[in-house]
Amino acid sequence: MMIKFNLLALFFFLSIAVNAQNKPVTAKKLVVVSSYTQYQVSIKANPNNELIEIKKAIPSIRLDIRYATKNNFMRQIMYKQARAFARKPVVESLKKIQAALNKKGYGLKIFDGYRPYAITVEFYKKASDKNFVANPAKGSKHNRGCAVDLTLINLKTGKELLMPTPYDSFSAAAAAKYENVSPEAKKNRDFLIAIMAKYRMNVLGNEWWHYDFSDWRNYDLMDIPFEKL
Repeated sequence: MMIKFNLLALFFFLSIAVNAQNKPVTAKKLVVVSSYTQYQVSIKANPNNELIEIKKAIPSIRLDIRYATKNNFMRQIMYKQARAFARKPVVESLKKIQAALNKKGYGLKIFDGYRPYAITVEFYKKASDKNFVANPAKGSKHNRGCAVDLTLINLKTGKELLMPTPYDSFSAAAAAKYENVSPEAKKNRDFLIAIMAKYRMNVLGNEWWHYDFSDWRNYDLMDIPFEKL
């Protein structure tokens, strides 16, 4: 009798397991904030949600917004305005970084900050190497206002410091730990990575210029154009 009961129990649990495996998995719906009103409500709930214009908050910072020009991997103008935004805590970190760099005779040049979700969709459609662009299925940390693309400049000359590759390069040398680069480029790259990390901005593994805010998970994906900010 006990053996029969055990066999029935085993059959029951196996049936549940098989049904669980065959049951289709429902994908988690991607939430993207595209309503300006909804965005404003989020700021009232948490002031850190505000997308701050970087240049206004840090006047000494340089801008080179490539996606407002044709000088980018897309070879077309993606932004109607040459502006850069980031969430409030990100801008606070950038302000500290800029101050620390200025003491050493350096400064930041920003290539990109917050990126509307619709732009990420266009990037993914046209990029020749998908490893260098975010998958719209997950969205980008740029879409959250929590990523910044940048480099270092010499304050006296205004020129960029030598780095392993130009901005937005799809080459292997763009990786943060790529070793086969000149000593000067490696020194500059590693210095940038270290000072950014000190203020909670962490480099992306395959792009030495891309830095993510450590608390990016706390912020929604956004699809609000610059003109509304």
